[in-house]
Amino acid sequence: MSSALQNLSSYDTEKVPDGSGKAFGIAVAEWNKHITFELLKGCIETLQQHGVKESDIHLSYVPGTFELPFAAKKLAEDHSLSAVICLGCVIKGETDHDVYINTSVANALQNLNIQSAVPFIFGILTPNNEQQAIDRAGGKHGNKGVEAAITALKMSAI
Repeated sequence: MSSALQNLSSYDTEKVPDGSGKAFGIAVAEWNKHITFELLKGCIETLQQHGVKESDIHLSYVPGTFELPFAAKKLAEDHSLSAVICLGCVIKGETDHDVYINTSVANALQNLNIQSAVPFIFGILTPNNEQQAIDRAGGKHGNKGVEAAITALKMSAI
């Protein structure tokens, strides 16, 4: 379902597993940081609302979205994690760079998911323009960081 039809921050709290005693990694891209840091804020707040301690949240900052899979893998190797969340934003431009970046990152995270016992969460915005990104980073369509945190909590319970 399109995020234009559903608020990314809306969820049934009764269906979210408790995160107490679990640790999570978050890899966040610094490119478009006015967007990605809002995703990060929503993600951390949501994890904490569901029992995850601040000391059990491990962060890794990378230059851009393309670097997220490496940081995610490194987080999983360096810490005992229940899930790793990747947060980024690739805005469509004048060239096809967004297609190459988004496809590469999605494939890399899918491969990590298949090869690992730790879930890797795709919390990456792929908007056509900056306004669409803003709308999905705490704006009128909610916050993709919240959705990524809920996904991580649910996947960590499998």
